[in-house]
Amino acid sequence: MTARRTSPAAPAPDARRGMAHRPRRLRPGVPLPLLLPALVGLAFLALPLAALLIRAPWSGLAEQLTSPGVWQALRLSLVSATSATALSLLLGVPLAWLLARTEFRGRGLVRALVTLPLVLPPVVGGVALLLALGRNGVVGRWLDAWFGVTLPFTTAGVVLAETFVAMPFLVISVEGTLRAADRRYEEAAQTLGASRFTAFRRVTLPLIAPGIAAGAVLSWARALGEFGATITFAGNFPGRTQTMPLAVYLALQNDPAAAVALSLTLLAVSVAVLAGLRDRWLTPS
Repeated sequence: MTARRTSPAAPAPDARRGMAHRPRRLRPGVPLPLLLPALVGLAFLALPLAALLIRAPWSGLAEQLTSPGVWQALRLSLVSATSATALSLLLGVPLAWLLARTEFRGRGLVRALVTLPLVLPPVVGGVALLLALGRNGVVGRWLDAWFGVTLPFTTAGVVLAETFVAMPFLVISVEGTLRAADRRYEEAAQTLGASRFTAFRRVTLPLIAPGIAAGAVLSWARALGEFGATITFAGNFPGRTQTMPLAVYLALQNDPAAAVALSLTLLAVSVAVLAGLRDRWLTPS
């Protein structure tokens, strides 16, 4: 007596429908039309920095960096960039709140004026600062006549020039963070009796702290590398207005090895500060 061979049971209609609608597994990998331009873009950004490291005069680097002029320029760059960032925070955060939280006529024009220094050539910004705050400028003449304050070709002029080109980065970052923040927390604080400024100080500021930190980092980095507006409005006087970018430009004309050494110093400071602040404030949780 032979055993009857049983065929496997056919899947039920519901199971067949489920198998038919099962999503296809995505293939890993990067499309070649995206990979090639990405690699070219990465090489374009990395190659100049690699060339700077390759052509650096490592044997005489210590001698180049121990000169008094280098430390004067580096100290002035750090102090002026930090001061410009602090001034940008003081003025830029309220300006970003005004653009993000209030409705008024001409808000688009105000936003365009805020972002204009991003696309304006820095040397044009320096000329504009001279015409506004110079000794014979629209406002500068009154500052000189009433208070005896002269801003061009001074350290304060360096700070103002760097603030002019760096503050838009802070305003844009903080405004975007404010628009993304949930306004219900502020409204709840106001319904509990808090004034609008108290709600901003106690509720809004902690919510947008990462955006403020990101904007401050971008503003500081932009101020540290500012050249055109600084040399036009403040000049290039060692110990008073000569920042690191100006020292690099001057050294490039007379001593290319010193220019490379100064560039390495500026690159190292920028990377160290940006990396440290990014690990602490800007890493997504």
